[in-house]
Amino acid sequence: MAAQAPPIAGAGLDPPAFRLLNEIGIIGQLSRSRFERVLPGGLTIAQFGVLNHFVRLGGERSLVALARSFQVSKPAMGKLVHKLEDQALVTVRDKPSDSRGKLVSITRAGHAMRAEAVAALAPEIARLQHEIGNPVFERLLPDLVRVRQWLDDNR
Repeated sequence: MAAQAPPIAGAGLDPPAFRLLNEIGIIGQLSRSRFERVLPGGLTIAQFGVLNHFVRLGGERSLVALARSFQVSKPAMGKLVHKLEDQALVTVRDKPSDSRGKLVSITRAGHAMRAEAVAALAPEIARLQHEIGNPVFERLLPDLVRVRQWLDDNR
């Protein structure tokens, strides 16, 4: 088991919800950095996130809906999607109801890249599971899903 981090001075004065969100933010930053080191083909964590979004939810999304989901500007999402399109990981087509709008979907190559990325992450995840223990993750996951759902529903 990994050593427990020392307490942070004054952190006990912060509300538990703030402390939890702060820990989640730190975990997110550390895990993104670790994951980006092993992602294949020059894939960035943002690009992986878009591919993962499509695999998780399926279907086709408008560029605006993707930007909203990732809470970034439409131009930022457009640039990211364009890079994925250049690698043939997504396809982009005009929206039938509005030719200015774009619809994005993942390709077979995108599915394969996402699977390759997950496989590249597997040793890191296995090490984490070994060090921390699966029961901890199983215990935390339902509550973290509830927090994520509430935050998503109350944007």
